[in-house]
Amino acid sequence: MSDPNYPVALITDSAGDIPAELREQYHIIMVPMHIIWGTQDLLDQVDIDSDTFYHRLPKDPTHPKTAQPTAQEFLDVINQAKSAGAKEAVVVTISNQMSGTIESVKQAQAQSDIPIHIVDSLSASMGQGWQVLAAARAREAGGDAQAMVAAADKVRQTLQVIFAVETLEFLHRGGRIGGAVKLVGTALQLKPQLYVDHKTGRVEAGERTRTYKKAVERMYEVFFEKMDTSKPMHIAVLHAAAHEQAEAILARIQNEYKPVELFAFQASPVIGTHAGPGTVGLCGYYEI
Repeated sequence: MSDPNYPVALITDSAGDIPAELREQYHIIMVPMHIIWGTQDLLDQVDIDSDTFYHRLPKDPTHPKTAQPTAQEFLDVINQAKSAGAKEAVVVTISNQMSGTIESVKQAQAQSDIPIHIVDSLSASMGQGWQVLAAARAREAGGDAQAMVAAADKVRQTLQVIFAVETLEFLHRGGRIGGAVKLVGTALQLKPQLYVDHKTGRVEAGERTRTYKKAVERMYEVFFEKMDTSKPMHIAVLHAAAHEQAEAILARIQNEYKPVELFAFQASPVIGTHAGPGTVGLCGYYEI
């Protein structure tokens, strides 16, 4: 699909996990994160897709790392958008507590000759993605850059991102464990429920259970305890090589709550590097 000449470009990084068809539908420009795997520098979702990543991960003795896009990579897409007719841009990034990506955007902003409006999502995966989609939908409705930023900020007011991991090993190894670091060492055999605090942008520890199955069940219960289920809800089921669990959760949500928007997706390599295979999560918000 060719890009229309939007006066405001909408840009995000690949940690936002927005499915490709939605990026295409709303003309969202994605700047890929880097997956550093041994001597390889792979662009997330460009040089390596999720299926390839999760197939390789358990077999490769070298653990991948991630790196933020450079300022030049952001500047390049900003300049391309300008050439296509954009007069300004809104850039929504992964939380500043999980990556230095926002610093790359600020450096690009300083070099750009069109105005750049930066939104720190204080989240990741579809917690970030829902904010980008809200900005895109505000733009579709005729909103300007300020309306797009306000739409993203509004989503964050009711946003919940809760997930269960089979092991804390990947989060700990990648240094993205945030306030949940206190679990490491003393509770590696317990299965914690983790969540993103959208005031701080950090990953924090929730309830702990003895089994992964119970962790997933409590994740589901706690998520909906925090949602106003009488309001229109937008929910995404995240998984990392856990298709069956995700499909079961998807069917259960549809049956019990019937949100206005619901889909399941496999986490991108950049998210999977830190969450690890077997992770399942819920990312969603309700309209206010």
